[in-house]
Amino acid sequence: MQLGRYPSARHVVAHVSDTHLLAAGAPLGGVADTVTALERTTRQLARLDGTLDAIVVTGDVTDLGEPDAYRRVRAALEPLAAETGAELIWVMGNHDERAVFRSELLDEPATDQPVHQVTQVGGLRIIALDTSVPGYHHGALDAASLAWLDAVLADPAPEGTLIAMHHAPIATPLALMDVLELRDQDELADIVRGRDVRMILGGHLHYATSGMFAGIPVSVAGATAYTMDLSAPPGELVGLDGGRSFTLVHVYDDSIVTSVVPVGPFPLVTSFGAEFLAELERLTPEERLDRFSRKRPPGP
Repeated sequence: MQLGRYPSARHVVAHVSDTHLLAAGAPLGGVADTVTALERTTRQLARLDGTLDAIVVTGDVTDLGEPDAYRRVRAALEPLAAETGAELIWVMGNHDERAVFRSELLDEPATDQPVHQVTQVGGLRIIALDTSVPGYHHGALDAASLAWLDAVLADPAPEGTLIAMHHAPIATPLALMDVLELRDQDELADIVRGRDVRMILGGHLHYATSGMFAGIPVSVAGATAYTMDLSAPPGELVGLDGGRSFTLVHVYDDSIVTSVVPVGPFPLVTSFGAEFLAELERLTPEERLDRFSRKRPPGP
């Protein structure tokens, strides 16, 4: 039921990034419990059963490209996708290895070719674009990848397109991350500008942020592994064992809204349950304002 100006979203996409698992579930850097962080993310997403249309993981699924680490992430997210009926879309990151990524996540032959994919979610098209460079941590798009993307975008999708890529084409205040940025951005801009691309989803930066590229909104999900400290002194690159998050992408007919969701158990401050929502649904618009909007005198 619509309670205000906006109807329910046409599509809901869970945007998860940078899980960085290691074989045997070893702590990342000897500190960060990436396994528990992924489990918490999965449990929180499971609450959205019935609303999720896709789960997009924008790269650095593992930290070292180990087969066992890929199997652990797949074992965590694949049952969630099956339970919710959501499409599960894997995107290559700079810490991933193409051959193992293909064999362990996609059940494909273990080749080193770029891992580009197209998934239809109703009328919404989601393109997984591989920006990884074998042997390096920066991103790039070769001529063949750009030509492939150009050919896919030549045919518009009924509800538009989301491009999911690891190296997001936006600026970062972290100077050292500039070395690891996406190359070939001018060429990419020439291809996506004026097409049906409604948003670009990215990862890599380990903090949630947003920007614009070639007139297209860009949304970067925070990492579930660890978070970059943007308040660190200039010139320093500091990763913290905390601040984890994922993003929910709500796709409407004429707009897209992204929301950052903190990962982890936190003390409850306030809560309105489904019963309260059901009560509001039974009221008239004027009665709803009186019930939920009107300020009440402070209690004793």
